[in-house]
Amino acid sequence: MALMIAAMLVLPGIDAIAKYLAGSVSSGQVTWSRFFFQILLMLPFLAAGRGSWLTPMLPLHAARGALIALATLLFFSGLAYLPLADAIAIFFIEPLLVTLLSAVLLGETLHWRRLSAIAAGFVGALIVIRPTFADVGFAALYPVGAACSFAFYILLTRQLAQRDDPVKLQFFAGLFGCLVMSLALAAGDPAGVAILEITLPTPREWLLLALLGAIGTGCHLLVVHAYRMAAVAILAPFQYVEIVGATALGLLVFGDFPESTTWFGIAIIVGSGVYVFRREARLGRPAPTERKAVTPP
Repeated sequence: MALMIAAMLVLPGIDAIAKYLAGSVSSGQVTWSRFFFQILLMLPFLAAGRGSWLTPMLPLHAARGALIALATLLFFSGLAYLPLADAIAIFFIEPLLVTLLSAVLLGETLHWRRLSAIAAGFVGALIVIRPTFADVGFAALYPVGAACSFAFYILLTRQLAQRDDPVKLQFFAGLFGCLVMSLALAAGDPAGVAILEITLPTPREWLLLALLGAIGTGCHLLVVHAYRMAAVAILAPFQYVEIVGATALGLLVFGDFPESTTWFGIAIIVGSGVYVFRREARLGRPAPTERKAVTPP
């Protein structure tokens, strides 16, 4: 539990750096850097691994990398407009989406209690989005798009985790995420797409981008070790500690603090998510995994 709490408190540093760089480095370039430094940091684990890294599941790994790249790009793009805590709170509809998609695509049974919790979670997200939407328009929906993309990423992860080890999953996510973002930047920059603009970062910005990658990869390893020592049902609710870290960083770095209405929506989202986690555990099913527990964006 201590490892999980530590990871969740530190992980918002990724989002704080992305938000801080939003005025000078495009979200597409920040996303590319996130995966590039993840690859570099995972190379020692790759070298120490045994067995062939070629796998018949490579197309699914590629699709998984594309999904995490899209989720990260959308989330980082939203941070240019939204307070940290608001963006992360909206994103936390993702476990609810995973539960819903598991019923639609995988045929898992969904009873009225979990349906009610999912509906309540979406209402909570609307409460958080409503005042933000009035200020920034459709940019407030970036975290929703990120959550949808990440929900499909989680479903693919569930399939691949049964066949490949976590190091391979992490490395391929970074590799294909970086490749997808390289293609997106190469096409988007000449076309004048603002979120895919390529600039030359200053040495200080490169250091921040490297720190972003290091925080993400390091915290992921903390989470992996935490899940090796305790059950998902025990640790999963601690993911919401991330909102505490995001609120603290948002206040200290950007002077942002959620309004009372936003806290009300956050409470509904957290309550719904915790209920779904507990319900899945009671029924003996895999609990929907949040974004940072599998691979940090």
